Amino acid sequence: MEYKISQRAASLSPSLTLAIDAKAKAMKAAGEDVVGFGAGEPDFDTPQHIKDAAAAALAAGFTKYTPSSGIPELREAIAAKFQRENGLVYKPSQIIVSCGGKHSCFNVILATCEAGDEVIIPAPYWLSYPEMVKLAGARPVILETTDKTEFKVTPDALLNAITSKTRLLVLNSPGNPTGSVYSPEEIKALGDVCVEKNVLIMSDEIYEHLLYDNAKHRSVASFSPAHQAHTVIVHGFAKAWSMTGWRLGFLAAPEPIARAIDAIQSHSTSNPTSFAQKGGVAALTGPRDHLKTWLAEFDKRRRFAHQKLNSIPGISCVNARGAFYLFPNISKTGLKSSDFCAKLLETQKVAAVPGIAFGADDYIRLSYATGMSNIEKGLDRIARFCASLAK
Repeated sequence: MEYKISQRAASLSPSLTLAIDAKAKAMKAAGEDVVGFGAGEPDFDTPQHIKDAAAAALAAGFTKYTPSSGIPELREAIAAKFQRENGLVYKPSQIIVSCGGKHSCFNVILATCEAGDEVIIPAPYWLSYPEMVKLAGARPVILETTDKTEFKVTPDALLNAITSKTRLLVLNSPGNPTGSVYSPEEIKALGDVCVEKNVLIMSDEIYEHLLYDNAKHRSVASFSPAHQAHTVIVHGFAKAWSMTGWRLGFLAAPEPIARAIDAIQSHSTSNPTSFAQKGGVAALTGPRDHLKTWLAEFDKRRRFAHQKLNSIPGISCVNARGAFYLFPNISKTGLKSSDFCAKLLETQKVAAVPGIAFGADDYIRLSYATGMSNIEKGLDRIARFCASLAK
């Protein structure tokens, strides 16, 4: 039988990060000594009190449907988090709990964009943003940046990219794949442009708590009521609580957008996993002692990897100020990112993600959410690989 695949599905590119991580794990399972820099998840376990809360919920039989947008207890805890940490007042009805931060992003785009709309996405970007825009029938408009500006878009560049069709700006700080962090002043300037031009902002703040070198996070929604009215914040538990497999995200939106997203979710996934939501409550209301330890370890790895990468001929790398990625420039090696990563994996058994997946073919992404011994071994192999290219 000949099967017809929809144009929206056929137009998508599979996730390179997941594909490379799966390939590296398969090679390891086959006995090969592979160093993987691909995974976008902490290598630490979920804190015990969060696991205990979910286990207690399971034991108590909390295994049935919940409201599609999340249990009231969790929505209230999220609203309290925004007021406590970001100075933002949201009613629980403006909070939607989803099946992961990725799901939150998809819901926002699906609820606000349609055919003919344009969505501005600064590059390098998280690789799923453009694919989500395509699935909504809208058109991604890529706004390129480079390491010379720490991968930050300027207000003038944003203003020049806005047209009468622009519906949404995707803003991600701290950012994946670069680790770039906009200062509060830079964030406000971008928000000012969007308020002036009546452009909605999807602000992806999932790496909010992973900051280094005294970098400060401030949500674009926090500068004025107008900024908040033009912003949907997407967030989740995956990164700061190491809950990637729990599939639990959340967003805060103006009431009409929240209602639209709730309707979409009620007809797609329905509610997020019931007992995972109890873990989310524990994450937001319980101790956060783990974060100081994690950040200290991430920072040690970041500093080491940054120094090592810049000592390798053919590679240059600006330092990240957030998240757990570095995004080195490989253009002087003479290879584009796909060839570089394919040959690196083949010859040195090191898995990195090609920058082309993020809209930047002269770069690769390395995650330092792995042990220091792996980082040392992997970077030594990258150094050998680059030396072999120079011969």
